[in-house]
Amino acid sequence: MSDDVIILMLGASTLLGAFGLFAFIWGLKTEQFDDQDKMMSSVLFDNEEDLNRKAKLDKK
Repeated sequence: MSDDVIILMLGASTLLGAFGLFAFIWGLKTEQFDDQDKMMSSVLFDNEEDLNRKAKLDKK
C-alpha cells in the first residue's frame, strides 16, 4: 500500500470517529437517552396502542 492510501484511510476514519463522538455528545446533551419511563411502561403493556395511550395520559 502506498503512503497516500494510508493517509487517506486515517483521515477518513478520524473524521467518521469525530462525527460519531459529536453525535453521541449531542444525544447526551439533548437528553435523547433519558426515557426510562417508556422502557418500564413497555413491560406493563401488551401492545403498542396501550403504551401510546398511557403516554398520552401521562402528558395531560
